[in-house]
Amino acid sequence: MRASVTVRVPGSTANLGAGFDCVGVAVPRWLRLTVQLEARVGSAVGPPTIERGGTLRALETPADADYLYRGFAAACRRSGRDVPAGLVLTAESEIPVARGLGSSAAAGVAGAAAAAVLLDLSLEGVALAELATELEGHPDNVAPAVFGGATLALQGPNGLIVAPLVVHASLAFVFAVPDFMVETKRARAALPATLPHQQAVRAAAKSAALVQGLAHGDARLLAAALDDVLHVPYRRQLVRGYDEVTSAARQAGAYGATLSGSGPTVVGLCPAARAAQVGDAMVRAWRACAVAADTFHADRPAGGYETA
Repeated sequence: MRASVTVRVPGSTANLGAGFDCVGVAVPRWLRLTVQLEARVGSAVGPPTIERGGTLRALETPADADYLYRGFAAACRRSGRDVPAGLVLTAESEIPVARGLGSSAAAGVAGAAAAAVLLDLSLEGVALAELATELEGHPDNVAPAVFGGATLALQGPNGLIVAPLVVHASLAFVFAVPDFMVETKRARAALPATLPHQQAVRAAAKSAALVQGLAHGDARLLAAALDDVLHVPYRRQLVRGYDEVTSAARQAGAYGATLSGSGPTVVGLCPAARAAQVGDAMVRAWRACAVAADTFHADRPAGGYETA
């Protein structure tokens, strides 16, 4: 057993228009977790000590309910091991919380990956992604956090299937992050239980357009793919200024723009040369709606988690 381990995990943008609950892209905003074991008198396992920095400072989640600890504990259970006593988790994150950029998925992956290294568990790759998906509920944020890049993730007959997706070198992902939150639970509650068959047919065609559009940087396909019919129509009312911000992105040169995850962050896809203009346009549009926002862009998807 090692005395300590450090894990670095990227954020992610998921759903990506027509890629609802299955397509995600790793984002270069990082969560860094260091786990140490402190010697304590006796062997009883008490609650872990969690020290939070960066965007995690605002969290008031009890330690034993934090995704960092839940990921660690789930990895122990999966391997038939007890959670060790004296657990100290120190986390620093750049990933905005409850903004649709995969903060909870990154935390779950970080905790589980740290347990795997610290306790020498056989847990990596798809097995790690499956475990974190059980915590998160769906794999679209988890898969890019584990593998990096752009990923397609779905449940197959024998478990989770994760496949890399090609992202054309000309594309940039531009994010506008507003200063309000949308809880995932509330966003999920906004979705209907069923959809008309014809709407499902349109969604299937748009998801195919997304994969092909990403691979070839095809403007027409990306415009169609980012005009989602499965979740955005039901969630847009939760995001003040959504229509104005996405319209501003398109006018500034984006092929399209949509919710990142369940929002409220908006992500636009555009030629890399237009990334700064698209980001500025989205921030200005939100400012006109009395919403403060920050912007950043990624010319390439980030890599997956790393341990040291």
